[in-house]
This record gives sequence, C-alpha cells and structure tokens, in this order.
Amino acid sequence: MSVMVETALRFSGVDKRFPNGTLALTGVDLSVAAGEFVSVVGPSGCGKSTLLRLASGLDSPTAGTVHARGDSVGFVFQDATLLPWRSVLANVELPAELAGTPKPERRERAREVLELVGLDGFEKQLPGQLSGGMRMRVSLARALVTRPSLFLFDEPFGALDEITRLRMQEELQRILSEQGFSALFITHSVPEAVYLSNRVVVMSARPGRVTASFDVPFPHPRPADLRYEPAFAAIAGEVSAALRGGAR
Repeated sequence: MSVMVETALRFSGVDKRFPNGTLALTGVDLSVAAGEFVSVVGPSGCGKSTLLRLASGLDSPTAGTVHARGDSVGFVFQDATLLPWRSVLANVELPAELAGTPKPERRERAREVLELVGLDGFEKQLPGQLSGGMRMRVSLARALVTRPSLFLFDEPFGALDEITRLRMQEELQRILSEQGFSALFITHSVPEAVYLSNRVVVMSARPGRVTASFDVPFPHPRPADLRYEPAFAAIAGEVSAALRGGAR
C-alpha cells in the first residue's frame, strides 16, 4: 500500500524567461515534502535564486506551475537585511507587526524565537553592535516569528567566515530538529548542503534544470564531526561529481 506524502512546495514543468530574452529555468520539476530539508546546488547563474523568487510568489513562471502550501513563508537572505535603527527585538517583531499581530503577542513570540536562536539578553542591542553571525541569527529569528511551515534560504551563510558558518549550520539543523519546518536551501557549498539536508538537488548551467538528486540518510540532529565520516564524504563526492557534470 502506497503512503501519500504531503507536499510543502512543488515546481511542475517550470520555465522562466526574463523580459530581455534570457531563459533562466527550463522544465524544472522539484518538490519538497512536509518536514523535508532540500538543498539546491548548481553553477553561478543557473537560476537557483530565481527558484526562490518563484517559490515565494515574488515572481511568476513563464510556463508550468509553482505551488507552496500554507499562508506563511519564511525567507532568509544572504545579507541579514536588518533595519539599523531598530533594536534586535524590534527587528524580529517586524513581520508580525506588519501582519497586524497585537503588540503583546508579537513581543512574546519575538522573545521566544530569540531564545531559540541563542540571543536572549541581546534584545536591546542595535544591529551595528552585533557580529555577522549574530546578525544572521537575528535574521533567522525574524523569519521564525511568524511560525512559517516553509522556509526559503538564499545562501544565508555565504558571507560568514568559515568557523561562524559551521556553527550556524549546526544551529540551523538543531532548530530544524526542534521546529520541523520544510525548507528549500540555496548554497554553493556541497558539504553544507549534505550536512543540512534530507536531499540535495543538483542543477545544470543556465538554463537551469534538475540533473540529479541525492538522498542524505543521516538523522537530525547531526553531530559536527559527521562532516569527517567516510559515508559523508562519499555522498559529498557523488554530489560534486554531478555538479561538475552539470556545469559543462
């Protein structure tokens, strides 16, 4: 007997051509199941960020369909994009404030997610007083405050130093284990994709299309030293080989 799996996000036969004639995506079929973390890797310019714009509803496909389940989608960018004049707490409250959530409720939610990302005690700080890693934690907390069932990540750790990046990966997969959300995560780092994901999808050079998909069998939460295990290296090697093939 087959088991029906609820889908959080689905691209079906998606093409995207921009007004200047550039074909960014062609024939993309990609799904994210409820509670699944899917990373996408591919060469620069292959349309990875375009996928996120389509998933978030900021843009529309030229052909095919994109369906995202649920009313609330969390979006985390490479740049933390915080308002410099608002405190950490006020930045995190902002999406709930814009949604019309009463102040006591949104303040309570903001404090809860700041504790979740390890920033309780920093509520009154301004973004300029924080390190890059801490600003990214604020950005993640801001996305969590509306309790989305689907997260879209556009290379959120790409600008961080290596040590901070590894720590943020560990924090994110801890939060994933606690919250159980679905995610589509864009990255240029194969080890990052394998460490975080239930599945890694490889895209070709532009026009982007899905060329390979790899299941990652390790349960969450994952220990930091998993990155040095032979089984981890084997999957990362397969993804890298597919990435090299798709770039040609």
